[in-house]
Amino acid sequence: MAPKRSDDDTPLDDQVLLKRAANGNAAAFHELMDRHMARLFRLAVSLLGNSADADDVVQETFVGAFRGLSKFQGRSSVATWLTRICVTQVAVLRRSKKRKESQAIEVQQMAARTGGGDAKIDIQAALAQLSPAHREVLVLREFERMSYDEIADAIGVAQGTVESRLYRARAELRNLLQAYLP
Repeated sequence: MAPKRSDDDTPLDDQVLLKRAANGNAAAFHELMDRHMARLFRLAVSLLGNSADADDVVQETFVGAFRGLSKFQGRSSVATWLTRICVTQVAVLRRSKKRKESQAIEVQQMAARTGGGDAKIDIQAALAQLSPAHREVLVLREFERMSYDEIADAIGVAQGTVESRLYRARAELRNLLQAYLP
């Protein structure tokens, strides 16, 4: 039976589930996975541009989280902790493959340019043109709705760095989408 409720029939919070998982309760860890998997998958797809790599990253995120259960200190939310692990796994994947842009993204960009007046704005293709650091903060802020502090904690930089990257990312995205604006 999954540990979804406490004695007073209210949902257990993530920190309680994490403590139970750290004490060997597999059902508690599975509940955490169920709660966060879809969000982490969306994040990974947004950062990587494809679902196959995102699947790998999410799997590695939960493997890393499981291995690090005893190391969680509670200085951030469990969601932020998992996001940081996910972002780290994205960076590991990028380094291991040493790729800049995928051919699929180039094809999308060419199709958008040649599509004429009825070409739809492909936000994913525009995001793919941003540097990984800019795409990362933009996705975390605009799609994941994380605060500046949460983003800084998740990616391991100062809040000021998050703010400047976000400013540059928005300006670059605006320039990329300028051709589509009336």
